[in-house]
Amino acid sequence: MTYVKYLPLAKPKVGVSGKTGTWRTERPVYDPSKCVKCDLCWLYCPEGVIEIRASSERYISIDYDYCKGCGVCVSVCPTKALRMEPER
Repeated sequence: MTYVKYLPLAKPKVGVSGKTGTWRTERPVYDPSKCVKCDLCWLYCPEGVIEIRASSERYISIDYDYCKGCGVCVSVCPTKALRMEPER
């Protein structure tokens, strides 16, 4: 008898909390030269706004329409490829 193993997948839906208004004071900025493609930023983003683009020079992209600027991605990045900058 063959058993098929199904793994549960859980990923937050982008924009569950709605679009970010003008209240965000800082945003994460990505430096591809420091990225080691560990995917921790994608894994820990509570809003699910980080997208992996393996075929692109810029490995990740951030949807700033929904990013809340919490800084979780910055805090888990082992190489400091993400940093927080003031909102313009």
